[in-house]
Formats: sequence, structure tokens, C-alpha cells
Amino acid sequence: MTNWRRERGEPSLADVHRSVAVARHGSVWRRLAAFLGPGYLVAVGYMDPGNWATSLAGGARFGYALLFIALLSNIMAIVLQHLCARMAVATGRDLAQACRDAYPRAVAWPLWLLAEIAICATDLAEVIGTAIGLNLLFGIPLEIGVLVTALDVFLILWLQNKGFRWIEAFIITLLGVIAVCFLVQIAMADPVWGEVIRGFAPTTRILTNPDMLYLSLGIIGATVMPHNLYLHSGIVQTRAFGETPAERRQAMTFATIDSTVALMFALTINASILILAAAAFNGTGNTEVVELEKAHMLLSPLLGSALAPTLFAVALICCGLNSTVTATMAGQIVMEGFLDIRLPPWLRRLVTRLVAIVPAAAVTLAYGESGTAKLLILSQVILSLQLPFAIIPLVAITASKAKMGELAAPRWLTATAALIAAIIVALNVKLVLDFALGA
Repeated sequence: MTNWRRERGEPSLADVHRSVAVARHGSVWRRLAAFLGPGYLVAVGYMDPGNWATSLAGGARFGYALLFIALLSNIMAIVLQHLCARMAVATGRDLAQACRDAYPRAVAWPLWLLAEIAICATDLAEVIGTAIGLNLLFGIPLEIGVLVTALDVFLILWLQNKGFRWIEAFIITLLGVIAVCFLVQIAMADPVWGEVIRGFAPTTRILTNPDMLYLSLGIIGATVMPHNLYLHSGIVQTRAFGETPAERRQAMTFATIDSTVALMFALTINASILILAAAAFNGTGNTEVVELEKAHMLLSPLLGSALAPTLFAVALICCGLNSTVTATMAGQIVMEGFLDIRLPPWLRRLVTRLVAIVPAAAVTLAYGESGTAKLLILSQVILSLQLPFAIIPLVAITASKAKMGELAAPRWLTATAALIAAIIVALNVKLVLDFALGA
């Protein structure tokens, strides 16, 4: 393959690159099993506290009607994450490295800066969510909770020293806890399942009701996170797949199956949050629940059990912890990929974590407990501004046969991805303009 400005440098996440063995022989199921894991790290970003806020608001205000929007945004995410896996397998580069090697420095360096800003914004939402969860469950002040979340860098170091599979196991375990928490809460809320099923069907109300349309835009705009595109293209390369065309195609297929299944799990969690809000809040007339703290406070009297708010807080902590772990890894990929730095693994992660945690801690201290909802909105706006600078290079690079070789995306897939990118970018621009104009 040609048309790159420079040769490939050090591989993405070099200390765990190709560290997970893939059987060359044996059943297809055995080989597929080797690829299962990275998708769940990616799925974490699709159920972060920012998504919680939009799902809670959607369910509380409009019942089950916006389940279709959750499904639509998930389909968009599946396509874009497939492109990440395709690029990683075809080029041996993550998205940050691909941008560095495809574009001149005058373009690559601004892309790096924007990506770092997006990582900080992402981490802001995750840190705030975890701190809120710790406050709700244990009464820990938000300021202290923010500092506690900084300890996850040591958790990553310990787990990664034991092997990348340990990180995946940790993430999947917490996802299981989140799922159980919401299953129990939904059972307590006893939703109308016929309306739940109808909620996944499209309705013209979304287009005719301006408030519903606006919230729908928020759900779609908050779904695809820029850091997930960098993360997925890096962690796919932890698999020791072969170099032949057949082996690469199989690796791309298995990685896509992994991410698709994981994202469907993420859809289940997001839909559960919306269903819980619809059953517990919309059904009882509490249609203005948009803050995590208010949702936690109302669950006990509405569901008649002190267990419900506890489960909600536990799930929020698990979600926030998961998200900060993956955001830190994404930050490492961005920093290494764009700057091609050579630092010891522990120092890289520590620097990456500080880049994210310092702004998050400063903003949290400045706004305090009363500003958490505004902080979550602000983080989504910042992500919206950065999103085009991650999606457009991804679609352009994966469409290039000169860069991707025979694994270049077919025209129909590029057209689909370009349409999705255009929709997401347009929706995010509208959200940013509305935010700026105070709409």
C-alpha cells in the first residue's frame, strides 16, 4: 500500500500489541472467541453519564417513543466502529497514527489538539458521573470523588501488566453489574411491555413535535463519541491475527462481530435507562427529570423500595469507572499516535490521565454540586465540536484504495458512512448553535 506520507512507526499500544493469541487452526468459534473483548471496551463509551442524562430526559418526557432514536443511533455507531476495525486490520494503524501519516503536520497537529480536547471533555462527563455516584451511595463530596477517580490509572497499570484480557474481563464484569442493576429496577418499575415494543417503531411525532425532535437530536448527537473511534482502531490490534489477505479479512469480520454484539448490549443498557425513566417518571407525571441526582432521589418513593436508588447509584459508579478507564486508554492512543512519542508505559498513562483529570477537577471545583447538569451538557457540546474532525478522516481514509489496499471500504459502505457522518455532523452543529443562541 502506498500514498502514506511516512512509513508505519511503533505499533498502537506497543506493550500489548498482538499480545492476545489467535489460533491459526481449529474451529471458527475458537478463533472468533479470541476476538471477543475490544467491542465491550468500545461499548462503554455508548453508555456514559452523558448518555444517561439524555435517556433519562427522553423517557421522563416522552415515555417509550424515543426508543426508536436509540436504535437508530446504535445502527449508526455499528457502521462507524466497523470502519475503525477495518482500518486497523488493513493498515496496522490506529486512527491517530493514520491521520499523522496521511496528512501534513499543519493538519495533523490541529487534529491532535482537538482530539485531546475531546478526551478532556469525555473524561469530564465520566469523572462527574462517577463522583455523583460516589456522592449518592456513600455521601462522598464531589470534590473528593473527582480525586478518587484519578486512581484508575493505577488500576489500568496493574491489570495491563497481567495481560490485556484482564482489562477486558474487568470491563465486562462491571457491565454485567450495570445490566443486573437495571434489570432489577425495571422489574420493580413494571413497564408496559406492549408500549416498549411499539417504542422501537418509527413515529411521525418525532418530526412534528419540536421538543421531541430536539431531544432526539441530543440522543443521536451524544451517541457517537470521538474517543471511541481512536480507541477501537487501537485495541483491535491487540489480537495476533495473521498477515495473509484471508487472515486479515477474517480478523476484520470477527472484530466487527465483536463490536456489533457489544454495541447491541450497549443499546440494551441505554434502552433500559429510557424504559426505567418512562415507567417510573413519565407514568407518574414526573416529566422534568433530567438530572442524575433528581432521578436517584425519586426512585425510592416512586418504586416503593430503598433498593432501587442504591442500584441506580451502583450502576452509575460502575459506568463512570468503566468510562474513565477506556477514556484514559483512548488518551494514550491519541497522544502516542499523533505525536509518535517514546515514553515508558507507566509514564505515558500517568501523563495521559493528568491531561484529562486536571481540567475535570478544576471545572468541578469551580462549578460545585449545583452545576453538574450544566457540566454534562457542556462536555457534550465540546464533543460535538470535535466530532467532525474524527469521523471525516475515518471515512476518507477507509475509502482510499491507495491506503487500505484490497480492504478499502466498498462504495456502498463509504456512501452509507458518509451519509451517517453528514447526519451526525449536521445534528451536532444544530445542537451547538442552539446552545450558543440559548435556544
